Amino acid sequence: QVQLAESGGGLVQAGGSLRLSCAASGRTFDSYAVGWFRQAPGKEREVVGAIIKGSGYGTYIADSVKGRFTISRDNTKNTVYLQMNSLKLEDTAVYYCAADQVFPRVTSGRAAYWGQGTQVTVSS
Repeated sequence: QVQLAESGGGLVQAGGSLRLSCAASGRTFDSYAVGWFRQAPGKEREVVGAIIKGSGYGTYIADSVKGRFTISRDNTKNTVYLQMNSLKLEDTAVYYCAADQVFPRVTSGRAAYWGQGTQVTVSS
């Protein structure tokens, strides 16, 4: 049983930055891979990126955000971060984090645990 809570969303101007946090409950956070997903109005949910369990040296970043977004984790704080730079209007979406002990289940959108989401709105 893992509970996830996203925070850090809000309204930001195009070209600006936000850092989203995904805070997890439990004492075995380092055994979970964590992914970030987003869903814009009228669009399918898409994977933004993911980070492997443990030290988190391995990450996956979607082509649509590569070079602008990065994922990191701090296991001492049970938290995974999504740093978003050079934000564009098309980044507007609800952002979700998800966790699973099996990395492919995270990247495929089949993770066992999901947060409630946080709204990111990019304005011109």
